[in-house]
Amino acid sequence: MSDSPGAPGVHLVRTEENVEEIEALAARLGGRVGLAALLGDLNRRARRTLAPGRAVHRAYTWDAADRRDHDWWPQGISTSVDAEAPASVVVVSWYAKHDQGSRLTFLDLRTRRYRHVLLVQPTMRDEVAGVEPLKVHAGGIVWHGPYLHVAGTARGVFTCRIDDLLRLPDRGLVDAFGHRYVLPVRFAYRAHADEGLERLRYSFLSLDQGADPPELVVGEYGNRNQTRRLARFPIDSTTRFLAEEAGVSRPLALDDGGVVRAQGAAIAAGRWYVTSSHGPWTPGTVHVGSPGAFRDYRWATPMGPEDIAWDRRTDLLWSVSEHPRRRWVFAMRRSWFE
Repeated sequence: MSDSPGAPGVHLVRTEENVEEIEALAARLGGRVGLAALLGDLNRRARRTLAPGRAVHRAYTWDAADRRDHDWWPQGISTSVDAEAPASVVVVSWYAKHDQGSRLTFLDLRTRRYRHVLLVQPTMRDEVAGVEPLKVHAGGIVWHGPYLHVAGTARGVFTCRIDDLLRLPDRGLVDAFGHRYVLPVRFAYRAHADEGLERLRYSFLSLDQGADPPELVVGEYGNRNQTRRLARFPIDSTTRFLAEEAGVSRPLALDDGGVVRAQGAAIAAGRWYVTSSHGPWTPGTVHVGSPGAFRDYRWATPMGPEDIAWDRRTDLLWSVSEHPRRRWVFAMRRSWFE
């Protein structure tokens, strides 16, 4: 089935921006530092390695502590190709099993150095700025222009502005669970649906770089008894926000033809590439084609593949795997699937 902008169905509504809260937080913490400062202060080192999977072309793994960590689990992935940032940077989202929320990891592929950044909701209590962790699964992310969008499952999508990056001073003014850098949420796209319809679950995200203007690709994780819908939302080329009509963002297309236990979906050169996982011990599958008509490439990825993103410059498909001691950031040549 399909929708067009303005038609009834699932939709997103953008919240007000957290302008005052972020300004007060920046003032309290000594001002914004931005991406350049973060990339000059990467404190961990990844390494090149081999990874299982028939389609794997290149792979990296985290340091020993991050490889075996059972609290934090990698989920989403995006690249800096369309982010007006150095082209060698990959960003990965993680969620915490306990109360730490979710975070981003900025990995510079040239130096193989990286750092974790905690995602936070800015707060204001008794005229004092503070933070709370953003507690979402973060199953997908899209870095587009100055904005970074984080999948929030049933809650919709949360959007940060990269220029709002903050570095905590030496004295602990806010609790960031040991993270030196935080990125506050600027606004959210709240998930809604017209009466009688089930809200879309924003399980994973990617950017269709081949569309003009680019489109936000959204998909649902679901078992055989759940919906497994795939959607595309238009993006306003001027503001980089989702296109709106009467304050509502509706998908250009909404399709029921997703795959069981999908973990990520990307559109590259007009074709869909969807990852699915088969547990912690069996390599994953990439499904290629169009919704409802996919060809399955089994054993294509390491075990536990998650989100997927296309780098149109190099024609590589990037993904990340989640299980402790079997964690890789890996690239696949799209031509392998031809």
